[in-house]
Amino acid sequence: MSENNPFSEITAALRDHQSFALLSHVRPDGDAIGSQLALGFALEAMGKKVVYLNEDGLPDNLVFLPGSERIEKPDGSPVDVEVAVALDTATKPRLGERVLEAMAGAKLWINIDHHISNPGYGDLNYIDGGSPATGEIVYDLIVDQELPLPDETRDAIYVAVSTDTGSFQYSSTTARTYEMAADLVRRGLDVGGINSQTYDNYPYRRLELMRALLNTLERSADGKVAHWLLTMETRRALEVLPEDSEGLIDTIRAIRGVTVALFFEELEDGRVRVSMRSKDRRIDVCQVATKFGGGGHAMAAGIRMKGPIGEARGAVLEEVGRRIEAVENESSEDRS
Repeated sequence: MSENNPFSEITAALRDHQSFALLSHVRPDGDAIGSQLALGFALEAMGKKVVYLNEDGLPDNLVFLPGSERIEKPDGSPVDVEVAVALDTATKPRLGERVLEAMAGAKLWINIDHHISNPGYGDLNYIDGGSPATGEIVYDLIVDQELPLPDETRDAIYVAVSTDTGSFQYSSTTARTYEMAADLVRRGLDVGGINSQTYDNYPYRRLELMRALLNTLERSADGKVAHWLLTMETRRALEVLPEDSEGLIDTIRAIRGVTVALFFEELEDGRVRVSMRSKDRRIDVCQVATKFGGGGHAMAAGIRMKGPIGEARGAVLEEVGRRIEAVENESSEDRS
């Protein structure tokens, strides 16, 4: 990973250029879209021209965010901007082919992210693997450099960080994260209203999806690994959207005794999407993901790998089992 550029250098680039494209990864989540909107509306308050692009467009569960209607799907044709800003995207290809085609004429790339596996593919990079969310990095940049923080930015930052920390529950949440949230409340954030829109407004099909997933739930013999799977047959039958499964893995992650939770999902192109969560810092699921071409964080990582789903599941579960066994052997040696 390349060395980070200081906030002052990134801010100089933001001030010196007039047109920007704010980008985030395919199948965007709250941190991806929230980070785009947060930085984008700060730039607009500086008088800049901003476009917001995502390969898959705006997820249905985030339409409540002020300004979210500005998120566009690219058609592949070039977009005339000086600067491309990739947010919450661990590798450049994760932006999607049409986004990359649209950005072919960008003179400068800025890469802001919190995935430790990010190689630093921008001309300017700020990668903080210790930050709980890219939205918090955007907040730090705005506050540190005294950039505008309009209401749209305020709300987007909160949703970005809240969704990526499991509503401030994950171990990645720090005192700094709570201080940030308190500052947003002082700036007028409607905590109850925005939490209700974020967590209490799911479509009924999400519950149907949960029921279908529970019917596929399996645990390892020792109870330390739990996984379930979503087939294309089930997806089509329930007319599931990608965002409908967001956060559902936490249901099996929360099982007492489970150390690693996995969600295997068949994709339209025949590949398999794997989401992984660890509750033990000694079991680094990012290392597991990297072995199969994925990445992420030590406690939360993902893969897109070749199918069929049965073979993918077997290979990943075998690797997870090896990691758990290695940790247990080390613990036994330490006790002896």
